[in-house]
Amino acid sequence: MGEAYFYHLTRQPLEEALPRLLTIALSREWRIAVRAQDGRRLDWLDQRLWMGRDEDFLPHGIAGGPHDALQPVLLTTGALANDPACLMAVDGAEVAAEEVRAMERVCILFDGMDEMAVDHARGQWKALTGAGCGAQYWSEESGKWEQKARKEAAG
Repeated sequence: MGEAYFYHLTRQPLEEALPRLLTIALSREWRIAVRAQDGRRLDWLDQRLWMGRDEDFLPHGIAGGPHDALQPVLLTTGALANDPACLMAVDGAEVAAEEVRAMERVCILFDGMDEMAVDHARGQWKALTGAGCGAQYWSEESGKWEQKARKEAAG
């Protein structure tokens, strides 16, 4: 049973934090799905991931192609077609408690400078921990990632 890790972004934007987290997840040999709420945002993320240095290459694709099931990182707005061990939700994309339980890890990244995003993440924390999922809250406010809260899985 996995846990939900909440990443409160205050010092680096999503386009910097996401590749770092993807690199860590890929080093664990996990398939990853990155879920956003809208296709335009996925296109934007796709462009940012292709713009990295060659040695930082992150193999990925956007859902809807013929090889979705083979993608190490699949950018999607819905279904998890690549059988991921890790789901990374951005921009308030929804995550179900069943997904947290089925994954090795779920990462919820949210913009700490956007009060609506912070409120939405708080609601996700309450919903997921209320459903018995374990969760961790990580903040980079001090300049490095620090765990600020943890709720053990019920059960």
